[in-house]
Amino acid sequence: MKRYLILEDGTVFEGKAFGADVSAVGELVFTTGMCGYIETLTDESYFGQIVLQTFPLIGNYGIIEEDFEGECSVKAYAVREVCEKPSNFRCQKTLDTFLKEKGIPGICGIDTRAVTKRIREKGVMNAAVADEIPADLEFIKGYKIVNTVENVTCKQSTAYNEGGKYSVALIDYGAKRNIIRKLVKRGCKVTVVPALTSAEDILKLNPDGVMLSNGPGDPAENTYQINEIKKLAGNVPIFGICLGHQLLSLALDARTEKLKYGHRGVNQPVKEVNGARTYITSQNHGYAVVSDSVKKGEISFINANDGTCEGINYPDIKAFSV
Repeated sequence: MKRYLILEDGTVFEGKAFGADVSAVGELVFTTGMCGYIETLTDESYFGQIVLQTFPLIGNYGIIEEDFEGECSVKAYAVREVCEKPSNFRCQKTLDTFLKEKGIPGICGIDTRAVTKRIREKGVMNAAVADEIPADLEFIKGYKIVNTVENVTCKQSTAYNEGGKYSVALIDYGAKRNIIRKLVKRGCKVTVVPALTSAEDILKLNPDGVMLSNGPGDPAENTYQINEIKKLAGNVPIFGICLGHQLLSLALDARTEKLKYGHRGVNQPVKEVNGARTYITSQNHGYAVVSDSVKKGEISFINANDGTCEGINYPDIKAFSV
């Protein structure tokens, strides 16, 4: 059955339907990873977005629930070719079945390189995935991603590895499960707390450190979280990652800006500012800290492609972020 990817500028790409038999509107973004599509689909930082995979074949090892990073929060999924018969001893279901279960439409058979070039030239834009081309595109142009963190954060606190040597409070703005696994592996007791938890309640846990997780959306909209981070700063060591990195910078009077098409994939090059190394990193963010606005910290990493800020050290308050 035919299905269409309709961009807000009127560009239409015709493909074939898979996944759920529904339509969806979202912010269209692309990710460059050659593998890891399961982690992409279950990364809650993609909340409200239509995800386009630049790698041409997706679904070849099926869906493996053990590899999930969180709940599937994408609005729709676009690929060049979808594998209908995956080959992997861990495979539990096909990509098509998974999307049907989650109520998420997919489109395949489109020229994903052409779509990616369009986004790179014009910037991130809204789009719809539908079985018919609408006459009026205003509903696509008017789409906005709102209440992002509130929609993906956990509802109650949960502790992991109670006997850990170090205590870490992880504020869940849409945290990947692998963050918990890596902290536990390093001997930490991890207490995951909802994003609306107050600074006072976090400090009552008496943590050795606080971690600010990844998450979706415009960091500047999270005014409550920014104000609570201000109360934490200087009272406990802090490490921020992705959205947490941006929120920490905003709490310390820096600014953020939306990138033209974001950094999404597993091959983003990041350079040390005071060193000789370049790291290949996994990233998923559409916003960046404005380098010139950083006054209370020292920029530690920059993106090798566009020079944007990728890390900040705050030695005076025992905090850092990437």
